[in-house]
Amino acid sequence: MELFLELEIVYIVIAAFILSVTAFVTTRDFMPKGAFKKGMIGIGTMVTLMVAFHYNLTVSRMNGVEELFNAGETIICENKMRRTVSRSVLLSQKLGWRLEDHLFKNDDYERDFHTSRCVDWIGSEPQIEEEKKAHEKEK
Repeated sequence: MELFLELEIVYIVIAAFILSVTAFVTTRDFMPKGAFKKGMIGIGTMVTLMVAFHYNLTVSRMNGVEELFNAGETIICENKMRRTVSRSVLLSQKLGWRLEDHLFKNDDYERDFHTSRCVDWIGSEPQIEEEKKAHEKEK
């Protein structure tokens, strides 16, 4: 339940706002009888399905990312401090990252990344700085 609230609280608040607008509108004098009941059931069902779908999609992606990371693959995570692709961070076990309770952590990095904000990296394999320097010296 804690994970559900952690991931979906924003969408639950939005759904509550939509339901409150629905309740306000359907209780006006110009609305036909039964509009409140029909509106709340219809909109309530719709927002419940949307939140449930989003939760299932997010948890499915998180599980996939965690499996890939544990298999040694590289993951790319959104840096919420700067929301641009160029500021995203590549994570892998080779780069010193570890997975603890749905969070990617690294002692050399100031922030943790939640697995819900990460996807599989399909680009070229990143090189560690030491590997780059060693490779340049060989040339």
